[in-house]
Amino acid sequence: MVKGRQSRLGLGLGLGPRKSSSRASWTMTLTLLVTCTFLILILLALGIFSIPNDDDASFGLSKPNDLTSIARNTHVSEGGADDDQEQRWVQIISWEPRAFLYHHFLTKEECEYLINTAKPNMRKSTVVDSETGKSKDSRVRTSSGTFLTRGQDQIVRNIEKRIADFTFIPVENGEGLQVLHYEVGQKYEPHFDYFMDAFNTNNGGQRIATMLMYLSDVEEGGETVFPDAKGNISSVPWWNELSDCGKKGLSIKPKMGDALLFWSMKPDATLDPTSLHGGCPVIKGNKWSCTKWMRINEYKI
Repeated sequence: MVKGRQSRLGLGLGLGPRKSSSRASWTMTLTLLVTCTFLILILLALGIFSIPNDDDASFGLSKPNDLTSIARNTHVSEGGADDDQEQRWVQIISWEPRAFLYHHFLTKEECEYLINTAKPNMRKSTVVDSETGKSKDSRVRTSSGTFLTRGQDQIVRNIEKRIADFTFIPVENGEGLQVLHYEVGQKYEPHFDYFMDAFNTNNGGQRIATMLMYLSDVEEGGETVFPDAKGNISSVPWWNELSDCGKKGLSIKPKMGDALLFWSMKPDATLDPTSLHGGCPVIKGNKWSCTKWMRINEYKI
């Protein structure tokens, strides 16, 4: 009688043979899952096993300085083809220096507005004297140009806000826009945008990045060239379209509305010598561009 009561009690508590077998099976399955997960983690740590990344495959990313797949390093915004903003896309140009090309950054109307606003005040361009920190004439830079006051009108404010949104550098850290014009034969020899003197860093600190916006197409020449950029520079898709000057480094051909962002400082806040850059001589046509220099701190105007 006691045994009968014990048996019924066990069944009433769900401790019968079927439940015990099910629990044992579950415990074994859980143990196998934990064991397999542990083994996979060991293999990942040793580099024997790897997980493929779909994003890398679709974007064609490769080694940092391999420019063979540069044309596929893009992101296209969603939306209609008639919307200028929706046509913007970014292209990874280089990691040494860090450089990115924003296609259709400016509209045609914005480019024309900047050119027409600057034309009445164009003067011979100058360079910074590394000893005194003051501006001086030089054959190194043969263009003409003028500065626009930061935030001087709504269109300028819109462009400056867009630059801040794309670079994550506050509007108040930027200098005023500089509009430049290069005629046939005019150029800008390779130089750094960061300063080598203390005078020019008193207001806003060092220049950290440059946004170079192209306001016109150039029939031939006029490329922006980085002579010391790292990578197989002859693998860029537009290599055969470059001038002799453009083939002396990693080069970007001017195209109306495009904007080139490059960094003069590395992520560790040291100056980047590979950011050395120049403007190749215009061979045919005219080149209009607009530059925005950005500082580490607020630049007071």
